[in-house]
Amino acid sequence: MAGEKKNWFQVAQDRIQIAGTKLGQNPEITEILRNPQRTLSVSIPVRMDDGTTKVFQGFRCQHNDAVGPTKGGIRFHQDETLEDVKALATLMTLKCAVVGLPYGGGKGGIVVDPTKLSTGELERLSRGYIRALGTFVGPDRDVPAPDVNTTGQIMAWMVDEYSKLTGHNTFALMTGKPLILGGSLGRTAATGLGGVYCLRLAAKKMGMSLKGATVAVEGFGNVGFYAAKILREEDGAKIVAITMVSGGVYDPKGIDPDDLKAYENKNGTVKGYKGLDNVSNEQLRALDVDIYIPAALQNAILKDNAKDVKAKIVVELANGGVNPDADEILEKNGAFVIPDILGNAGGVTVSYFEWVQNNYGYYWSEKEVNEKLERVMTEAFERVHNMYTTHKADKITMRMAADMVAVERIG
Repeated sequence: MAGEKKNWFQVAQDRIQIAGTKLGQNPEITEILRNPQRTLSVSIPVRMDDGTTKVFQGFRCQHNDAVGPTKGGIRFHQDETLEDVKALATLMTLKCAVVGLPYGGGKGGIVVDPTKLSTGELERLSRGYIRALGTFVGPDRDVPAPDVNTTGQIMAWMVDEYSKLTGHNTFALMTGKPLILGGSLGRTAATGLGGVYCLRLAAKKMGMSLKGATVAVEGFGNVGFYAAKILREEDGAKIVAITMVSGGVYDPKGIDPDDLKAYENKNGTVKGYKGLDNVSNEQLRALDVDIYIPAALQNAILKDNAKDVKAKIVVELANGGVNPDADEILEKNGAFVIPDILGNAGGVTVSYFEWVQNNYGYYWSEKEVNEKLERVMTEAFERVHNMYTTHKADKITMRMAADMVAVERIG
């Protein structure tokens, strides 16, 4: 793996370069798109519970605002780096453009292990971050959201702090908020549901029925859980394997995601559930299933292990779950890949709906949210698939097609 471990930001830049070249786009536009517009690094002093002061490093990157304010999550992680934030902001620009949202990409992060902080320390850090960013963010400039290790509660603290700065409630600053602070119905399931909408369209194109289709899900957080639950309940698919960081379960007869979630909530792991076969992430990827859903962290499928994937459809719900180097191998082996910037764009789409509802002060029912989400995902899937079939002779992959749709729109 070491040989092909390119810096994530370079991978994102390469994708823009390839898309621009295949489109025959003006190279000046491609060059502008390869580089983030602005990046801010901040130091956040926090008074700890023991009376000492610790300084934390934070970042915010705004990649491109050609089509509207930038949009993207804030992660709290001990390994967070500026390069990562720049890479994710770049991919967010592509993701918003592929589904046609009036947003560019942004991303933020703080270098911290939040599990080591008390609730009070976490609140002071969250508020300190927003104070440090100040007017760098705002409802019409840059709209943050939760990401790895950040929650609705953290968003609530940040919105409250920002509202103090502006002197009035500014709910539209953030998305992924609790409902009581202007959050949107349907947001929790949105990423998983958006992926399922794309999967249904892909299955139709391949003449494959989802009823009884076997599914393996890598990652059992919010996204993996909802994708599995919806596929089982609404499509009659059979979820045969689910893995987490701490192990996994495999049952050819099928797994009930709700029941497994209840077990995991109680035991902190899915290991040992009903005494089922323990299955590792490596084994899960090589299972003989119809559908494989990487919904955990980046780089699950690389050049080295792409040949092991037997699934006919791969729905990339994790950001960067499939390395672009692996795409051609997967496609050669007959797998249809729904790339991350399309497959997991349901989350940012409903975040956009949340922002619209905040700006209007008018809120929709969950049914309305889901209907609007289905329309956006369907149009985006068809746009990408058309680009894919039109440029088939150019030997492009579905990921390249999605990048091309995005780069063309921003250009």
